[in-house]
Amino acid sequence: MSSFPIRIISLALFSISFLPSLNNGQLNRHSVLTRAKIVYHGGPILIETINVALIWYGNVSLHKKEAIANFLKSLNTDGDFNLQPQVTKWWKMVESYQAMLPGAKHDEVPKIIVNVAKQINDTSYKYGRNLTIGDFIPKIVKEHTKEAKNMLPIIITAKDVNMEGVCTKTCAHNGIVGNSTLYIILGNPELECPRKCEWPFTQIDSGPKSILFLQPPNLDKAADAMVIALATTLADTVTNPLNTGFYDGPPKNSIGVGTACKAIFGSGAFPGNPGKVHIDAHTGGSFNAHGIKDQKFLLPAIWNPKTSSCWTLM
Repeated sequence: MSSFPIRIISLALFSISFLPSLNNGQLNRHSVLTRAKIVYHGGPILIETINVALIWYGNVSLHKKEAIANFLKSLNTDGDFNLQPQVTKWWKMVESYQAMLPGAKHDEVPKIIVNVAKQINDTSYKYGRNLTIGDFIPKIVKEHTKEAKNMLPIIITAKDVNMEGVCTKTCAHNGIVGNSTLYIILGNPELECPRKCEWPFTQIDSGPKSILFLQPPNLDKAADAMVIALATTLADTVTNPLNTGFYDGPPKNSIGVGTACKAIFGSGAFPGNPGKVHIDAHTGGSFNAHGIKDQKFLLPAIWNPKTSSCWTLM
């Protein structure tokens, strides 16, 4: 089992959602309908404190490091109360999955603390610039295990690193090394795949064409796209760490609570339109969440288990 503080739940299947109906009486202006069906499969989710080790592989720019680290640090830290909505509100939806577990108390949902416990700069490119997940991940995780023991490694690659499967299939990836060590890997789309992983800031090569493009909140398309990908993958990882938690579809190709709501950022979203967002009057950047240090983020929708729909901050 994982060394993370996760609770083992009964193995009985437990469905928490159904195909949504316009007449279910639960949808509100923050809900967007999809055809996903998230089901609980009886396994553990991550709870209590998640100590994170950020492993920067290659020469990752300072701006990208700040955006990613500040997003993670904003999950549990409220900013100026007058600035709404906040990243903490988005994270509460992830925390709410604890209330969906059999036997859970519904009066108060415990916090899940994400603690950036360590940052490791690996700028030697010792494993090269053209990497495969199956070969690279076990090596880099094993290498840093001693200095990042009992932590969730989040590996972020520089723009001049090509990672097999990251970009071509997904913009971020989560998995397990061996039987217990979880990881997340986050690719940099700046050079390899801006037309796949930088939407809604850039037109995409396939799928519905955008009727409008948003300016990134931190004026760095790649950095802000990486935050979106990390947010989606982190939500999936917390609620389905061992492929036995909350997900739709077959285990080997599961759709998580974040992935189920891909390309939705605000109410009124539809294919090619990200939905309602705020616009920064000074920079023109689009955002829907305030974080620490006056930083703004565009965060993706998450599957709401209570309404069986994709929930957005706006």
